[in-house]
Amino acid sequence: MTLALARRPQLLILDEPLAMLDPLARQDFMATVMTAMADDGVSVLLSSHALAELERVADYLVVLVDSRVRITGEVDDLLATHHLLTGPRRQAASLPDSQQVITESHTGRQSTFLVRSTEPVIDPAWTVEEVSLEDLMLAYMGHASGSPIGSPLASMTPDTTR
Repeated sequence: MTLALARRPQLLILDEPLAMLDPLARQDFMATVMTAMADDGVSVLLSSHALAELERVADYLVVLVDSRVRITGEVDDLLATHHLLTGPRRQAASLPDSQQVITESHTGRQSTFLVRSTEPVIDPAWTVEEVSLEDLMLAYMGHASGSPIGSPLASMTPDTTR
């Protein structure tokens, strides 16, 4: 990492850099990366399965499954528009059109939905919880087959100004 950063790159591409590191080495490595980003303006493209690490550092997310984009967008925007709803058992089709169902699970008396919605959830029958980045990523990764979930997931057009 020292050699790579010594060249003062504008872009640093890291593929699973944390995979073989112990927790302390991961922390030190990510501190080095974050310092380079803050002090030198380095942009970092980080490919990783270490979801907890990504949650601490990511500001833009692209989830790929089988080489297909599942979701993309600013992390803060994605987290703000996804909600976990828990309430009385009902079918996904009974939810408002503004609530795009990403995942669902049911017990005999209860339903839980991970939904994407830009509108607030106002149904008092639902308990609404925020989702973590890990929850969000796992939900989209769980839909590995077929086309991306819903339309549109986020802006699928790359932002070339970054």
